[in-house]
Amino acid sequence: MKKLSWRALNDQLPTLTEDEVFAMLTAELLHEKRSSILQRLHQRYCALRDARERVEVLSQAAKP
Repeated sequence: MKKLSWRALNDQLPTLTEDEVFAMLTAELLHEKRSSILQRLHQRYCALRDARERVEVLSQAAKP
């Protein structure tokens, strides 16, 4: 995996899926271990997961 700069990471993050961000987070944990990058990836992963889970929960509320 290519090592991204802070700027490149922030440019790329909005276009990535939850799975892609999780893969980047995992790779960063295994290889580079840069705390600021880990924090940013985790923030984005949690935001994407939260949005997905909210849709799942609300879809249950809409069922009769």
